[in-house]
Amino acid sequence: MSLSVITYDRILSIIGEVVRVALPPQVRMDPNGPRYGDLAVVREGEGEARLAQVVKLDPGEASLQVFGGAQGLSTRACVQFLGHPPRVAFSGNIMGRVFTGAGAVADGGPPLSQEPQVEIGGPSANPARRALASRMIRTDVPMIDVFNSLVESQKIPIFSTAGEPHNTLLARIGVQADADVVVFGGLGLTFDDYWRFRATFEDAGVFARTVMFVNQAADPPLERLLVPDMALAVAEKFAIEEKKRVLVLLTDMTAFADALKEVGVAMERVPSNRGYLGDLYSQLARRYEKAAVFHGAGSVTILSVTTMPGGDVTHPVPDNTGYITEGQFYLRDGFIDPFGSLSRLKQHVIGKETREDHSAVMNTMIRFYAGARDAERKQAMAFELSDYDLRLLRYGALFKTRFMDITTSIPLEAALDLGWKTMAECFSPEELLVRQNLIDTYYPAQAA
Repeated sequence: MSLSVITYDRILSIIGEVVRVALPPQVRMDPNGPRYGDLAVVREGEGEARLAQVVKLDPGEASLQVFGGAQGLSTRACVQFLGHPPRVAFSGNIMGRVFTGAGAVADGGPPLSQEPQVEIGGPSANPARRALASRMIRTDVPMIDVFNSLVESQKIPIFSTAGEPHNTLLARIGVQADADVVVFGGLGLTFDDYWRFRATFEDAGVFARTVMFVNQAADPPLERLLVPDMALAVAEKFAIEEKKRVLVLLTDMTAFADALKEVGVAMERVPSNRGYLGDLYSQLARRYEKAAVFHGAGSVTILSVTTMPGGDVTHPVPDNTGYITEGQFYLRDGFIDPFGSLSRLKQHVIGKETREDHSAVMNTMIRFYAGARDAERKQAMAFELSDYDLRLLRYGALFKTRFMDITTSIPLEAALDLGWKTMAECFSPEELLVRQNLIDTYYPAQAA
């Protein structure tokens, strides 16, 4: 008997957005009965059908998470299981389209109900079948390209706080990155933020290679649990079947973790650190580990935003994220912090895929900027400054203006040339402590 034609009308309880329904004996023994992650429809009388998902199975009962919220439902409601986990449309026709957090068309365009469907939330690729990361994804953001290169198959977050321009940075990377496809997943965005992302992609002429899944702040919070899975399922299909280089942009994964906590509270699960559940690490890792380079196919790279409540990096979400991902970009005071940021895969491309002077420029410029910060502290404490200190201060001001501004857009080679020019304006060749052959080739002749 098909599960979809059986009506389950014995509701045991409704707590928050979680509905517990009793399963009859014949279904309890059926190996094809409801499974964890399957979808269901909850309806009361002639009311609107609400989509739900199985989040827990116990002997004789199933717990369902209602994405539209359980407000207005009573124990007289009925449940029908659909017999499959959530699915999302996948074909070339989804390019340039916007979907809700539940996968429905949200841009007023034609429906895609006849398009092939792909199940979301599947396992990540076997690590033994992945290719080694060896290609750089250029973003034209100098603080990334020069100092912490983004590499194909990398999973890396932007650690930020409220009020920082992380959405501006993420949109700029989506526009400028040399990826074939950009899949955007927005979690809990205000309408203004959503529209700013969309307008940025459209104005830059890249919307045709972009797919957007957006859960807005006014939408059911629990739909935020589906957005990363839908975005990553589509990205994986583009990478494997279409052999595309796919960049997945996710904002904000702290909102995703908060939705997980909300479900756990409704299910009366024992909380762990600061109210988050003990499986937070596993839930985040399931999504981030989708990043991969596939042999003979394309790749999936994940760049996410993780907001730190109160700027606390020990908060459970950024803390767990740091153990999963391969570095991080710290956004502080409107700048990408050159000291807190780190890309653990940059050594795979620097000097191999990029210019021979890349490593020297990166290390030397950061060394001088660290000296400039020390000189600023000496100046603040009214110490006497040497001529070298004054040149460090001048260099620090130039570095912040030319490189750290997140609105700056410079191709990598031009950024390296600008690095040499900036250092030459403040320091002699001997003070750079760089190999002579690089100085002979790249140090500006007019400054020598």
